[in-house]
Amino acid sequence: VAAQKCRKRKLNAILNLEEDVCNLQTQKESLKKEHSQCSKSINQIKQKLNTLYHDIFSRLRDDQGRPVSPRQYVIHCSSNGSVFIIPKHLAKSEQKQDNRKEQKQK
Repeated sequence: VAAQKCRKRKLNAILNLEEDVCNLQTQKESLKKEHSQCSKSINQIKQKLNTLYHDIFSRLRDDQGRPVSPRQYVIHCSSNGSVFIIPKHLAKSEQKQDNRKEQKQK
């Protein structure tokens, strides 16, 4: 009787584990689909942002009325919500400073 109960417990454990594996496989597939959808959404947002970026630069002019080149300038959004057009070399140095600040905070 003890051996029979032991075999029954072992069988139940195996069945529970098989059920867990099926549930995890289903969850994995669901997460893969969600990841794929998120990736598509991110790519669409990047594309829209890129289009917006080029649209903004196509309308910008400097003090003499000449177009502002996106090769030389970038759009910078500060933490208080202000938006600036700054030279790329300044933006790179500012990004390095921001990265250092973030690493120190961690």
